Amino acid sequence: MTEAWRYGGNQVKLWRTEAGKTREELGAEANYDAETVKSMELGRRRPTLRLLQVADSMFGAGGKLAAVSEYMKPEPFPKRSEEFMAAEAECFAFNNYEPLLIPGLLQSEEYMRALMGDGSPPLDPETIEERVRGRLERQEKMGRRIKTVYGFIIGEAALRTGVGGKEVMRRQLHLLLKLSDLRNVFIQVLPSGRVCGAALRGPLVLMETPEHQLWAWADGQKTTAMYSHRDKVSALTQTHGMIRMNALSAAESAEFIKKLAEEL
Repeated sequence: MTEAWRYGGNQVKLWRTEAGKTREELGAEANYDAETVKSMELGRRRPTLRLLQVADSMFGAGGKLAAVSEYMKPEPFPKRSEEFMAAEAECFAFNNYEPLLIPGLLQSEEYMRALMGDGSPPLDPETIEERVRGRLERQEKMGRRIKTVYGFIIGEAALRTGVGGKEVMRRQLHLLLKLSDLRNVFIQVLPSGRVCGAALRGPLVLMETPEHQLWAWADGQKTTAMYSHRDKVSALTQTHGMIRMNALSAAESAEFIKKLAEEL
């Protein structure tokens, strides 16, 4: 929930109340149920462009409600990721470990949509579109930033989860092979039989900026943290090193991924 969402939703509620209309009536016009309209009016969900446009026309707001949409545009990244994205944009060394998911920078568009479309709480279509676009742009930039080295360690489980179904996963695996051909991208697989205790604690990312600022990022179910304190970054760097020692080489990983793709 953001202040902009609350403000926009409250404006819809004020205009609706003044017009003597119910949430059910507004929802019927905008193709939402009354509970969804309520969530938008209370700022629990982002008021969509469709709702604002329908409300503007229905309540005779003369463009005042439609204009609110400029402040309601979906964010390409969750708020909690903004600091991470800023560091990623300038780093020259990027090392990512993911135990259960394909790393975002390596995901196919189909895989992205399958993941985002199954989120909790559900994302609206506009937000999904914006986030898919943002992630694809990051992926494209990765290929152009040849002076930035990207290292990925992917848990075997992530390659076998079947996100989106067999065909989506097969194409995802082939994309991994394609991206591994980039000169600045190195992909390693951590086989299930080599998982150490440190690898069970969740995903992490290590980044270094041109000014040699070190960042460590860790993600959980409901919490995300960016660390710059030397002791914390050092501890997570050691964790990453332990995981990497157990991973297959880049060449071995490519063969592993190719075999999995053939099995699907």
